[in-house]
Amino acid sequence: MERNDKATVEKNESVTVTTDDEPEINYRGWKAMPFIIGNETFEKLGAIGTLANLLIYLTTVFHLKSITAATMINVFNGTANIGTLVGAFLCDTYFGRYKTLGFATSASFVGLLAIQLTAAIPELHPHQCAAQGSGECKGPTTGQLAFLLTGLGLMIVGAGGVRPCNLAFGVDQFNPKTESGKRGIDSFFNWYFFTFTFAQMVSLTLIVYIQSNVSWAIGLGIPAILMLIACVVYFVGSKIYVKVKATGSPMTSVAQVIVVAIKKRKLKPVEQPWLSLFKYIPPKSINYKLPYTDQFRFLDKAAIVTPQDQINPDGSPADPWRLCSMQQAEEVKCLLRVLPIWASQNIYGVTLVQLHTYAIFQAVQSDRRLGNSNFKVPAATYVVFMMLSLTLFIPIYDRVVVPFLRRIRGKEGGITILQRIGIGIFLSVITMFVSGIVEEHRRTIALTKPTLGVAPRKGAISSMSAFWLIPQFTFGGLAEAFASIGLVEFYYKQFPENMKSIGGSLFYCGLAGSSYLSSLLILVVHRTTNQAATGNWLPEDLNKGRLNYFYYMIAGLGVLNLGYFLLCSSWYKYKGNSDTLELELEVNGEKKQSDKPSV
Repeated sequence: MERNDKATVEKNESVTVTTDDEPEINYRGWKAMPFIIGNETFEKLGAIGTLANLLIYLTTVFHLKSITAATMINVFNGTANIGTLVGAFLCDTYFGRYKTLGFATSASFVGLLAIQLTAAIPELHPHQCAAQGSGECKGPTTGQLAFLLTGLGLMIVGAGGVRPCNLAFGVDQFNPKTESGKRGIDSFFNWYFFTFTFAQMVSLTLIVYIQSNVSWAIGLGIPAILMLIACVVYFVGSKIYVKVKATGSPMTSVAQVIVVAIKKRKLKPVEQPWLSLFKYIPPKSINYKLPYTDQFRFLDKAAIVTPQDQINPDGSPADPWRLCSMQQAEEVKCLLRVLPIWASQNIYGVTLVQLHTYAIFQAVQSDRRLGNSNFKVPAATYVVFMMLSLTLFIPIYDRVVVPFLRRIRGKEGGITILQRIGIGIFLSVITMFVSGIVEEHRRTIALTKPTLGVAPRKGAISSMSAFWLIPQFTFGGLAEAFASIGLVEFYYKQFPENMKSIGGSLFYCGLAGSSYLSSLLILVVHRTTNQAATGNWLPEDLNKGRLNYFYYMIAGLGVLNLGYFLLCSSWYKYKGNSDTLELELEVNGEKKQSDKPSV
């Protein structure tokens, strides 16, 4: 946004909006953004700066086995992501976004500080292997591991509050009913994702380098300091924020529909339900009126009026646990229709998990030197190529691919959201096939050609350049550009307006499911292949294992998942609204009942 445009938005946004029934809202717009975007930047730098290299920290400083460290990372990521559902519920129901973000950011700082202390204080981590005098490295004591897990636990608390609330809190600062407010929101989205990309770039390069080559104490101390700055910046702007109060969880309405449908399960379905079912929308509801759909018809019974049901003079049901509206039933249908697609996300995400775990172990046992110099690229830094392919492809997709497809297909987005997700799932399968081929090549070179020394507690370093890993990271980034971004858009657009935070949490819950599923696969493969003729697929030394077989197995699961996704997509009905339907009917000269079933 240009400077003069931003000034116009700021001028228009810094106004007070009042109504007869609601307290005044003083939208400050861009005046609040230095504090919010500043908080976002420092918070992401702090969190990503620690998590990006945590796998290497666990194996080199805490002397955990590779499979133990990978499992711990997967469980941590899974719990942090699924915690967003709890955070969204507490935010919407009790505390509001301002208090939730303040508490969560503070908890993240304390957690990062605890992790930094494990590196800075010798008594809080195991002794170096060289100090033992024997070949076997001593692992952490119960107390050392407990202190580390306490820090990770506080970071889970922080992530559970920050992830579902930070984007929505920034949007709260703009007046959504004005053109300048809408432009401000669009611009904020751009700045939000820019800070995320910036934080990843800095974390995967500068901070990871300091951690791996200078000092873990300093490298982990920098993210803790950055998180402290995030807390300070956030609270300094407290007086100018728009603080939307908690209005209650939309899940209450979902529960009411399910309970009432069960109570009325013996009722016979009504004819022409789009005309016969009970209709009521609260005056202050932010949800668009939804047309009737003929899926999940058992929920329709919640909106069948019986002689026992009583209705208030304003048209609302006297007992919402005995009678629900057709609108409520359709909102629950929106939620249920999304769940099969969400299940597919869980399997798709397993590919991304490998790129953040075992792909890094591949880099550890590859030649990471730059040219003929002795400088070695930190293993965790190679993930930056995944992010680069994502960020470089997005503008190409928006400016070239979408307009081209729009001209050919006549659709606004070029392709549907589900088609975009399907392309991403297909690319994730390609990612695993490429990963398997590269790993087979790396292992063959390590076993047949001279090696470059031995990686501590791993094995011989293959003379294959680690830059051979770039293709798998590139395909992984492209998969994210299609599937991950498509899923975020899908959840945002297909959920009712009052469930947007739940929709955002569902994406993170999908990431959690992927992390847990990956941990389960690692455990099963490790135990199953340990006594197999081919040997353990996932040992400490990748040269003695068959990581490529593990990648091919995930690719096979991806193929099955793609078939399942295509089946669900053919069944799925996109969310509509009655106003849009009525307008379309009028344009075609066929004015009909706007509540007719959506097809």
